[in-house]
Amino acid sequence: MKFIETPFQGCWIIRPKAFEDERGSFMETYKKDEFERHIGKVQFIQENESVSEYGVIRGMHFQIGEAAQAKLIRCVQGEILDVVIDLRVNSPTYKQQLSFMLSGANKEQLFVPKGFAHGFAVLSTNACVQYKVDAPYRPEKEAGISPLDPRFSIQWPIKKVDQKIHQRDLNWSLTDKKWL
Repeated sequence: MKFIETPFQGCWIIRPKAFEDERGSFMETYKKDEFERHIGKVQFIQENESVSEYGVIRGMHFQIGEAAQAKLIRCVQGEILDVVIDLRVNSPTYKQQLSFMLSGANKEQLFVPKGFAHGFAVLSTNACVQYKVDAPYRPEKEAGISPLDPRFSIQWPIKKVDQKIHQRDLNWSLTDKKWL
């Protein structure tokens, strides 16, 4: 595995080594010792899977306070544009965003530490996204930023007419944002 640090402290791209032959392919998607050597100790407690069609934009989600979650994200099938916003007040990249192409073809994974908003857009016909988290989901601590929030102007590579965004994600308050 190759660990590539991004411009956002604590946020990493992980490139597993895939072995392919006439039978198909094999790769190790997670190795605790290598992960801890590069990123540090993170105890994942749950793995989630999302299946979506072209044009779906999910996010920008996060958990507040002690409920914050670190995530290890990979696109198993299809292709997504994965976007993170740094919400760590004391970070030099506070309120900045980065995006990454994750796909079943490139096999790259993204580690997102606590303190980030996260979302993605499906660029292929459909996509299957899996992600590990290190803390349980707590509905009372859920928060978000609209993926169309003009303060961030995220450049989603999907025509407006083709965007499929859940009303809940569009309605995150633009005024009550202690974290922004």
